[in-house]
Amino acid sequence: MQHPNEHTIGWVLAQAARLHRFYLNEKMVEMGLFAGQEQVLQVLANQGAITIGDLATILRVRPPTASKAVTRLAVLGFVERQSNDGDRRAVRVRLTRKGETAAARIQALWDDVETDMVVEFDPKERKRLRKLLLRAAANLATALGGDEQDFDIPLDALDDHRV
Repeated sequence: MQHPNEHTIGWVLAQAARLHRFYLNEKMVEMGLFAGQEQVLQVLANQGAITIGDLATILRVRPPTASKAVTRLAVLGFVERQSNDGDRRAVRVRLTRKGETAAARIQALWDDVETDMVVEFDPKERKRLRKLLLRAAANLATALGGDEQDFDIPLDALDDHRV
């Protein structure tokens, strides 16, 4: 059976994103992690100790969603919460040693998945594909009434020409 939208770029993009996610999840399962949890670890590896609110902002989720993810990762020993001595309500989250190791491994898995995804692409094709996807994302950001900065699209990677 055919999907009615399989001839569109959006459908193909959605399928590629779905398969990318599935493939990454297959590689993460041995670490005891599930979809989305690796993003928390990657943000903390990059940012250091941050508040749940800041984590939620970076992940583009609501604070209760970020808090739930942190609670699950804390139970697994990947992260820990730290209270601010001056304000007990201001809790920061940081990676544990186990979390630091996992974050490094996740980055390696991410790189492996990307290599497999573009295995038959030459460097020029890889660069062009990334640039085209960034332009598509910028176009959608504009259609949503925002701009590239509102949706964390790296402006330096976009050329001057818009689709």
